[in-house]
Parts: sequence; C-alpha cells; structure tokens
Amino acid sequence: MVQLNYLEILRSSFTLVILIFCSILSVTFAIERWLFFRKNDIDSGNFLAKIKQFIEEGHFKEALALCEKTQGPLSMVARTAIANHQKPKADVEELLGAVRLEERLKMERFLVVLGTLGNTAPFIGLFGTVVGIIKAFQDLAISGTGGPAVVAKGIAEALVATAAGLAVAIPAVIVYNYFMRKVKAISTAMEAASLKIMVYLHT
Repeated sequence: MVQLNYLEILRSSFTLVILIFCSILSVTFAIERWLFFRKNDIDSGNFLAKIKQFIEEGHFKEALALCEKTQGPLSMVARTAIANHQKPKADVEELLGAVRLEERLKMERFLVVLGTLGNTAPFIGLFGTVVGIIKAFQDLAISGTGGPAVVAKGIAEALVATAAGLAVAIPAVIVYNYFMRKVKAISTAMEAASLKIMVYLHT
C-alpha cells in the first residue's frame, strides 16, 4: 500500500498553500467576532429595567451614566434616546433608526470574509484537484510505464486538495451562520428596546 507524503503534497500544490492561508484567516476572524460578541453580551432585561426606573424617576444623568458604563448595541440605542429625549418624537425615532444601522454594521464586520471563505474554499480545492489530475496523466504519458498505479497515486494526491477545501469551508459556513443568527437576534432586541424606551420617555 502506497503511503501519501502530505508534506511533499503541500510543497508541490500551491492550492494547498492558499487553503492554509484561508484557514488561518477563517480562524482569526472567527475568534475576533467571538470576542466582540462576548464583550458586548449584556443582560438586556435587567439593563432595560434599570433604564426604565431612572427615566420614571427623572434621573436622566444616572441613566446616561449607566449607558456609558455598559457596552453593546442596546446601550448605544438607550444612550441616543435618552440624550435626545427633549427633541420631537419623530426626530428621536430617526436617530434611533440610524444608530441601529450603525450598530448592525459593526456586528457584521468581517462576517463577509467568513461567508466568502465558506463559498470559495471548495472551489479552490476542486481547482487543485483538477490540476493534480491533469499532472497525474501527464506524468503517466511521460513515463509510459507504471499503469494504473501511477495514475491512482496522482489522483489520490490531487483529491487531498478537495478534502482541504471542504475542511476550510465547512467550519467557516457554520461559524458564519452562527454569528449571523446573533446579529439578527441583537438587531431584533435593538428594535424592541427602541420601542420600549420611546414609550418610557413619552408617557
């Protein structure tokens, strides 16, 4: 049984080098986004309850101080509403809509990289496989001997590129979908918080 020399395959296949670089990018941005969402994760129910209490008591400075101390999209929404509570209701609603869009952009930062890697890595691997198969048949034509054994070894080495492409793409797609779900959940929470705070301010 012929053993594949993966180090030699890596040296001879530029597509595997590209896929290794893609995997490093994927892991780097996945960790960065995980740290971002972890840092901005707050107890929204408790936060809004405190904001409601401060607003009902007329303690707007204390409410703003709580928003300054709390990180995350919800605190930005609350801070914007409270800081502009003396403006007309329509203007405050417009400002809140703009803040929600800005915060969504921050949450989606680098996610396009993960989505792109998840979509393109299999094709990069497939390209490497096609190139490897072409090379295997060229080697067979040049040598003129060896028969199916030479082709089988070359094809086995070529298929490593497809496997590597899938190994990069599958985790990237899973992580991308996970973070997009968090973005949607937080966006919904921001909209709900905007409505609640507007009610607190104008009742």
